[in-house]
Amino acid sequence: MRFLKQLLDFYINSSIHVALAVLALVKITQFIVGIEADYVAVFFAFFGTVVGYNFVKYNALARTQKWQMGRQLKAIAVMSFIALLASGYFFFQLQRNTKIIGIIFLLLTLLYTLPFFPNKKNARNWAGIKIYIVALCWVGVTLVLPIINAEIKITSDFYLKCIQRFVFVFVLILIFEINDIKKDDPHLQTVPQQIGVKQTKRVGSVLLLLFIILEFLNKNLNFSTLLLKTGIASIVLLFLLFAHENRSKYYTSFWVESVPILWWLLVLLFG
Repeated sequence: MRFLKQLLDFYINSSIHVALAVLALVKITQFIVGIEADYVAVFFAFFGTVVGYNFVKYNALARTQKWQMGRQLKAIAVMSFIALLASGYFFFQLQRNTKIIGIIFLLLTLLYTLPFFPNKKNARNWAGIKIYIVALCWVGVTLVLPIINAEIKITSDFYLKCIQRFVFVFVLILIFEINDIKKDDPHLQTVPQQIGVKQTKRVGSVLLLLFIILEFLNKNLNFSTLLLKTGIASIVLLFLLFAHENRSKYYTSFWVESVPILWWLLVLLFG
């Protein structure tokens, strides 16, 4: 059991799980817009997420040298380096316009992580802005990037999908913020810190309702897609309602982040 727990911890701590969630959303995007066999965007998103998330999580510790690299961290460092090479390889296979999109979200990640201005905190520590940057990056990587790379014509439905994806990711992050309310620096001014846990759950519930309502504005409204999104929104709602600050880290880092993967599997089965 101890070995299995260590394996699970490595799987989560090395950002493989969150990268699979990103990959799942990219595949969902490709399915709903009819993109076939574009594995470049998929693998770029996967490996880029591993690198980006590990950079965000471990960069500050590495720069301040306040840690000692144990066996697991060394393994994560090696895996992150391999992922960096892989993401670089797939980056150069992307279309020119997609590369520009990728660079924009790379800069957002760096802004989120590194203090660019003297005596200033990075964007991750700017009061109240963290959730918007993260949600925006997820929309860019999982929706904008694969559509631009496939040279799909941009229509009003594209912007509708962007809003829907932003709302979906935003609510997932709200669950993380509720779970981490005791651990987060009060200066972060996360949504639960600003309005309280109960009000955050109300906001998240309304946003999930908006997520479903937006589907009715889709020009190619499909009943099975609507039903599937309603089911996924219901699962997220349950995670939101049962979230509290004393939950295990696995509640969010494994189960909540599994929702996009579940969504993708359901799309494969019933889409």
